[in-house]
Amino acid sequence: MENKLQPNRTLEKKLNKIAVLVSILVLALVVVMQKVTIQTDIDFSFLPPFHSSLNALAAVALIAALYFIKNGNMKAHRNSIYAAMVLSGMFLLSYVLYHMTNESIRFGDTNLDGVTDDAEKLAVGSIRYIYYFLLLTHVLLSAIILPFIFVTFNRAFTNQFERHKKIARYIYPLWLYVAITGPICYLMLRPFYPH
Repeated sequence: MENKLQPNRTLEKKLNKIAVLVSILVLALVVVMQKVTIQTDIDFSFLPPFHSSLNALAAVALIAALYFIKNGNMKAHRNSIYAAMVLSGMFLLSYVLYHMTNESIRFGDTNLDGVTDDAEKLAVGSIRYIYYFLLLTHVLLSAIILPFIFVTFNRAFTNQFERHKKIARYIYPLWLYVAITGPICYLMLRPFYPH
């Protein structure tokens, strides 16, 4: 039934322009977040496990979306993708709020002085290379795929299901990787948060 809906290329073009604008704004916000610290009386240090959980829930929603589409349930697939997008958006807001109000935690910085000295690096050993690989690929892929997630979504939203499938087969595993590696990086970094 849904495949009989007429494709709407005009709406897709408008949505893609919005997607590019939103992607640029998000990237600018992430860059600003690294340089600006907002002083507040509210302690937002509780946010890392929250936004990590949002990322994990987004991964679950993405896995559910794949399950549903493989079993022909387009409505459940669509709802799962909506959930993944909302959860990812909430993650981004929480992540930015935390980083604009708190100093970044460094992997291996056991004395919390903001520097990982040679003794601290030795204490964590080679696991830090795994952490930094996961973190780097997580950050780079999240920046690269954001506009493509929107494009993929826009194609389905505008009833261009074949075009949606063509791009989704590449974007979906990258989005899932980002959603899974976020919580993994948090769990690896968690021992170095102040207790």
